[in-house]
Amino acid sequence: MSELERERREIAAALQHPGVGPDPKLRITRRTFVHRSCLTGAATVAQTFGWWPLINTIDIAYAADQPFKFAWVSDTHLYPESVNTRFVEKTKRAAQEVQAMNPPADFLIFGGDLAQLGRANELALGVQLLSEVKVRKVFIPGEHDWYYDMGKEWMRLFDKPNWTFDHKGVRFVGLDTVTRAPDYWSARKMSPEERMDYMADLDGSVAGPWAGVGRDQLDWLSKTLANWDKSRPIVIFSHNPLYEYYPPWNFWVRDWRDVNEVLKPYNNVTNIHGHVHQVLYNEIGKMRSIGMLATSWPWPYAPEGVPKLTVPMIRADPGDFYDGVGWSQLSMNNDRIETEYIMWGRKQVFATDISGPDSSLSQPEILRPRMADRLYPY
Repeated sequence: MSELERERREIAAALQHPGVGPDPKLRITRRTFVHRSCLTGAATVAQTFGWWPLINTIDIAYAADQPFKFAWVSDTHLYPESVNTRFVEKTKRAAQEVQAMNPPADFLIFGGDLAQLGRANELALGVQLLSEVKVRKVFIPGEHDWYYDMGKEWMRLFDKPNWTFDHKGVRFVGLDTVTRAPDYWSARKMSPEERMDYMADLDGSVAGPWAGVGRDQLDWLSKTLANWDKSRPIVIFSHNPLYEYYPPWNFWVRDWRDVNEVLKPYNNVTNIHGHVHQVLYNEIGKMRSIGMLATSWPWPYAPEGVPKLTVPMIRADPGDFYDGVGWSQLSMNNDRIETEYIMWGRKQVFATDISGPDSSLSQPEILRPRMADRLYPY
């Protein structure tokens, strides 16, 4: 019998008689008593609720106190091995290093752009390479995975592009930010290859602001979180950042304000995202955003500068294929997610001189309308 199960049985036995509380020798965390039903005192709680809300809170608090780690790998941008071996080798390396985590990761999140051109053989290659990782794997799509066949092969392999699960007192949500591009291809009679070429460009001026969540998914997110205590941790995985980082490169989500409205009532929200291929950090309200490395290549920082809370990463050496790229180990400790960037090519990740051009261009996050918001309703 596990220690948690033993404690549950002891608590249940102690509560057999009306008005009797748990044995004070039981290991009950401080957060147990934050539950609103406990604020009026033990006697009132026992009379009104029969202690059962307290039992639920004990289970939750105990679970949230268990530290754990998981891994993030993203933006592998795989071509067939006959075309590009560098990206394949980097993906293999990431998979081997995740599998070697000690203690093992509880699970692996893949953050999108498994393929480069969305072909079935590229996606299949990614599945094969990541089979090295024996822990649970969960996937969200990137635009490179989707717009060749409009997600047909991706969904066959990985099912729905959005999902949720609870793990050790944390609610995890995979949010689909890539599948709702305004249809610019039909009127132009583009082939799947042409459509994918436009989506693969860093400059998003032709494809438009393709990154969006959509009203249906906003409603789904609201319902998904409705039964979750507002003080408990929530981690949102998305391919794109959930704020307005740099729209000309589609480094944003066009309805990000609406996403933040849904998340505003919750006190402990972390968004972990890929797509930008760089170290990035931001906070809006109570939501923290953490940008992740790619295994394939590093993108430059946006010309307008990084968010004000970002400490930029060291500029990558273009002559070193392994510089500026990698994956991440993430830890849940004390209800807060912390990331450790596993950057290949150099030991130091962050730039020590923060007086350079990246930080001098940093600016506060301002809610301001964009023309794209009016041109592309969602």
